[in-house]
Amino acid sequence: MKQKSHSGAKKRFRKTGSGKIAFKRRGRNHLLQQKSKRQKSLSRTVVLQSRDLDRIEALLPHL
Repeated sequence: MKQKSHSGAKKRFRKTGSGKIAFKRRGRNHLLQQKSKRQKSLSRTVVLQSRDLDRIEALLPHL
């Protein structure tokens, strides 16, 4: 049987041009005017750390 990608993980993670996995942090969608610069800068897209990489790649075999 063909392995399927995890639909929740598909929505949250993407592959960068260099092949790393990135995700968007929470808190960057609305009510940005009242949030501090620091709060907004810390909520940017980040590259996944190595400790979770194997687990995420298992959920996304076709990414």
